[in-house]
Amino acid sequence: MSQEPTPPSLEREPVEGNCPRCGAAELSRYPVNSEGGWFDVVKCQACLFSASRDRGPRLGPVQLLSDLL
Repeated sequence: MSQEPTPPSLEREPVEGNCPRCGAAELSRYPVNSEGGWFDVVKCQACLFSASRDRGPRLGPVQLLSDLL
């Protein structure tokens, strides 16, 4: 009896406020990888509008032990 592997997941941090585009109160903050590298974004979960987009860490959510020294 084998278990199916669970897909990777990322916790999304809820953010207070409404989407500037659709008005939904469903904003979340999380890292994304795009053509320019990693970004920390606040996106509407209803229409996927990016309310904010700031340059993130070089490796995104991956933290090296050497970065903690």
